[in-house]
Amino acid sequence: MDSEKIKSSRQWIVFIFAGTLFILSQFYRSSVAVIAPDLIQDLNLDSWELSTVSASFFYAFALMQIPVGIFLDSIGPRITMTLLTLVAVIGALVFSYGESYYSLTLGRVLLGIGMACNFMGGLKLITLWFNPKQFATLSALIVSIGTAGNIAAATPLVLMVQAMGWRNAFVTISAVTFFIMIFFFLWVSDKPIAQKKEKTQKISKPGIKDTMKSARILFSQKDFWIISFSTFCRYGIYASVQALWAGPYLTKVAGFSSVTAGNILLLMSIGLIIGCPLSGHLSDIVFNSRKKIIISGLYGMVGILWVLVFLPTETGPVIFSILFFGFGLFSGSGQIMYAHIKEQVPCQNAGMAMTAINFFTMAGVAVFLQGMGALMKLLYPAASLGIPAFKSAFIFCAVCLTLVSIAYLRTKETR
Repeated sequence: MDSEKIKSSRQWIVFIFAGTLFILSQFYRSSVAVIAPDLIQDLNLDSWELSTVSASFFYAFALMQIPVGIFLDSIGPRITMTLLTLVAVIGALVFSYGESYYSLTLGRVLLGIGMACNFMGGLKLITLWFNPKQFATLSALIVSIGTAGNIAAATPLVLMVQAMGWRNAFVTISAVTFFIMIFFFLWVSDKPIAQKKEKTQKISKPGIKDTMKSARILFSQKDFWIISFSTFCRYGIYASVQALWAGPYLTKVAGFSSVTAGNILLLMSIGLIIGCPLSGHLSDIVFNSRKKIIISGLYGMVGILWVLVFLPTETGPVIFSILFFGFGLFSGSGQIMYAHIKEQVPCQNAGMAMTAINFFTMAGVAVFLQGMGALMKLLYPAASLGIPAFKSAFIFCAVCLTLVSIAYLRTKETR
């Protein structure tokens, strides 16, 4: 009984550290938004340079997913997450001392590389430490916890920057990241001690060649590509709306003040915070299904996008608040896609499967961030931020999500 209690308490220590590292990942990916005016003023950046500095994190993050999957399955999450977090510490320092567009971009690239493992590594640790029936709920809870990083990258970061300047703020945050990395290395192990003592544990970590062979098998599966394209569109659309396009839509089209728009966007994040663990619970406990919850969430997002297309611009903030909260709530079901793909491969290859999916997740953010803007400018060059431009963008997103919803019906249920 005592050993079971020790294992249980150790499980949650591992979970807390995994959640903390993911909070840092979310913080770094969102941190450019509030310091953008300082960067423009200090380094005289134009809009293209500023967008490249921001997007470089996501491109580096996405490109790292395949090697991260190999490392997680062959080396293990503890060493992989520790070493890559050290790269992030270096990246934060490079960024804080950057004197040009190129050095800032280099810092963001290193941050993207360094944070590339924290979500997938956390999911791998959950796979190794917890009961498989808890995975969807706990993985969704990790995403909700990570949203604290987005919140910290807003008002708290603004206050830090006002108190000590953006450079000193990032030096301070890099120091915090370093100490968290040290504690993670000292306290977290790849598996419970009892499992380490089992003889079968000697073959639990496949070699690089075995992992690559498993990767080829994974990439040959129809379900892998359906789930990949689904998460590419689902999170790409959600994140591009939340991180960029919802702001100008609410202020320029709906005519709300910046404060009102900010409050509506906060409700969108709250919707995601609630939607992730709720979807996990419904999937694990209530419906015992992955596909039903995922497809329902995709349909919900499609419905809200079509409502926005036909919604009168003079509609009050209450309706917009409900719609954007619902958009975040329904988007939360997409996190179950990680559980869906994980359950289609052996446990020892879970890292590869989930990081491969995460590549498409993060690539979708970069593509839709720039792609929606390019589409709006192409169709309406004289009014790229006008009502018709936004409606066209929302229609395009709704069509994409409708297509992936239909395709998802062809995937195999794993529960």
